[in-house]
Amino acid sequence: MNKKFQIAAIVGAIIFSVFILTSSDPIPIPEPTSYKSNNESVLVLAENLDSPRAIAIFDNRVFVTEKNGLIRVVQDNKLLDEPLATLRSANPFDGGLLGITLHPDFSENHLIYVYITYEEDGYLWNKILQIQESNNKLTDAKTIFDKIPGSAFTNGGFLKFGPDGKLYIGTGTVSDSSHLPQDVNSLAGKILRLNDDGTIPNDNPFLDSPVYTLGHRNPQGMTWDESGNMYLAEFGPEKNDEINLIIPGKNYGWPEQQCKGNQKFENAIMCYDPSIEPSGILYYTGERVSLESPFLMASLRATSLFQIDFDKGLNSQKTVLSGIGRIRDVAQGQDGSIYVITSNTDGKGFPDNMDDKLLRILK
Repeated sequence: MNKKFQIAAIVGAIIFSVFILTSSDPIPIPEPTSYKSNNESVLVLAENLDSPRAIAIFDNRVFVTEKNGLIRVVQDNKLLDEPLATLRSANPFDGGLLGITLHPDFSENHLIYVYITYEEDGYLWNKILQIQESNNKLTDAKTIFDKIPGSAFTNGGFLKFGPDGKLYIGTGTVSDSSHLPQDVNSLAGKILRLNDDGTIPNDNPFLDSPVYTLGHRNPQGMTWDESGNMYLAEFGPEKNDEINLIIPGKNYGWPEQQCKGNQKFENAIMCYDPSIEPSGILYYTGERVSLESPFLMASLRATSLFQIDFDKGLNSQKTVLSGIGRIRDVAQGQDGSIYVITSNTDGKGFPDNMDDKLLRILK
């Protein structure tokens, strides 16, 4: 790459890491937490991951999805040579093998759920697979939900089990010009809620529909606080990234509203302009890592893991970890450790020769 262009790109990335809240004064950027490989606070568990997208944790195992269709396993702090599964997926920029979550009774049934993109007759679609594993090997796999409209750039793809035992899925819009997120009969631009077998719960807000909320653009992460309130992080179109408090049956406005302004729709509780690309979010319930605020938010464009109190707003936002590039997902282990994956090989970062990485924050 031409050296002038390379320097300009790096300067541009630094500029994007300084961000403001819409209609507020610029916030001070806190002093970054220093990162050194395998120091006493941060341990590198795996390197050379290929465009990882999401992580799920059980005891001494971390399950990692790679965009190209592999489910990798890190066991006892070591990346296993053989993947748990190799799945056939389409590979557009924002598609592939994306979200992963474990059944609440994983210790008994060994069920894993993933969100995967495929192509059919020239169109992109997404489906949810239920996978059964034994000793880090796939023993069974079946599709439990299908025909979620896909997109090359706004594909959604995050999924988690909620405290009610139901499976929640964030789906993207097919394009920024599409109004499907406003159509309750479409699966695009929605939060879906399913039983663990892919059927529709009888207490969903819309009769005989998997739709839980509508009007979303590109959901990236979800979490629940100790009171059972659900929060969603989603990308805006170069600005107006949102953190939303999710209320069953409500409409969050896309594409007619960004962040706030129309009484027909729910307002975002946080809005970022310009974009910081908030990805995985986590309500931390452990005691191992000392935090001032329980919410953690991974950021791709701002290249940091932040702690933030949504009630206090952006002035409460502080850096927990930086210096590792784009951060895609964050999760909590049973012992209270915090795990993150980087996303420097996704085509928008500046990878080093060991990217991407899975890291564990110990304190």
